[in-house]
Formats: sequence, structure tokens, C-alpha cells
Amino acid sequence: MRALIVYPTMVLMTIVLGVPIVVLSLLGVHIAPDSFLGRAPRVWSRAVLRVSAVRLTVRNPEHIGAPNEARMYVSNHVSWFEIFGLACVLPHYRFVAKKELASIPVFGRAAKEVAAIFIDRKNRKAAFQTYAEAAEQIKRGISVAVFPEGTRGRSYTLRPFKKGPFVLAIAAQVPVVPVVSWGTKEVQGKGQLAIHGGSCELTFLEPIATTGLTYDDRDALLRTVWERIAHVLVEKGIPATGAPAESAA
Repeated sequence: MRALIVYPTMVLMTIVLGVPIVVLSLLGVHIAPDSFLGRAPRVWSRAVLRVSAVRLTVRNPEHIGAPNEARMYVSNHVSWFEIFGLACVLPHYRFVAKKELASIPVFGRAAKEVAAIFIDRKNRKAAFQTYAEAAEQIKRGISVAVFPEGTRGRSYTLRPFKKGPFVLAIAAQVPVVPVVSWGTKEVQGKGQLAIHGGSCELTFLEPIATTGLTYDDRDALLRTVWERIAHVLVEKGIPATGAPAESAA
């Protein structure tokens, strides 16, 4: 069973990479994004994909952008393996992740230092404050990856998006890059412990400019991104159903 190899690898890589990050952070040492520890999420994720026997294909890599060019990447979400895949290819980024992950020993503290911006999804006011802080990081050249469906789905059918990420993109005035993840559910779907080898795809779509947009444009931006991701999924046989937006952010 492949999971018997993958999960110990996750723990080992978390200790090897996470403990030095935690120690340095406690000492007040800044970890540069281009340093070995700054690239720890990429090293960790590549190791996990390798032992999981997952082959990652990146389509339209020209839309990823340069390391010093901040962008927001918006992806559909059906598996943890979207996160691992994106971590392997994105330059200078932070994931917007649920606050509960911050409580994982070593992993949570290390992720906060080099990989994640934790958000309290149950507290709307706190969530928007986190997005405001994330906007300041983006303005300093750090890209952000977001899963606006909020949590993993059990099928590829695209669910409604939360509005907060699009408010963030407009506040930071950075391009939004829609990303279509495919094949990750077959590797490990929501609620599954088993991990299956296979092929996964990340398709980066053409960036959508936000320069000049205001808060009032958030719904139109959300709808555009949702429709572009849904269009690619429809081409793969997944119907586009439901509304693009949730009523709450």
C-alpha cells in the first residue's frame, strides 16, 4: 500500500525541513524565499509526488509568470495533491489555507513562515483582515495561491466561489491566473487515506488583469474566473452547474 510509504515520508520531510525553519523563526532570522529553506515547500512537495508515483504535467507554463512578478493563482480544489503540484511549480508564493492547519506541530509553524497565510473561514471579519494583510505581501512581490471554493470537493464539478480572494486581487492590483487541476481526485479524493499513483495536470489559463478595478468589480471578476475554469472542465466532460458565487465571502 503506497500510503505506508507516503505518510512516513511526509513526516520525515516535515522534521528535516520544518524544524530548522521553526528554530530560525524563533531566533528572529529571516528566511529568504530563494534560500534552501525558503524553497522547502517545493522540496517537500516534490518528494511527496515522487514517492506517490505521481507524474505532474504543467500546461501553458508561460502564464505562471516570472519569480518577481506577483500574481494570484486561483484553482479548483478536489485533493491535497493540487497543493503539492502547485508548490512544485509556483515561484515566490504563499497559499491561503484554513487556520486549522496552523495547529499541526512543526508543520503549522514552518508553513506560516515560508508557505502559508492562515485564514479563519468561520470568522468573516477576521478573514477579510487576513486578506488585507495578504494584499500587503503581494505588493512586496509574493504571489498567492487560493482555492476559492473554500474546501475540497468530491467531484470535479465546480462549486460556488467565495468573494474574498477577488477582493484581495483587486486590492493588490495583480493579475489573476485561473488554474485547472485534473487527475488529482484519482490520486487521492476527499476523505480517502489511500494514495494511488497516476498522472495529474495543472493547466494555467491566460491571466486576467485587475489594474484599475475597484471593490465594485469583485463580482464580475469572480464570475469571469469561474467561467474560464468551468469552460475547461466542460471540455473534459464535467457539466457547469450552479451559481458562480456564494452569498458570503
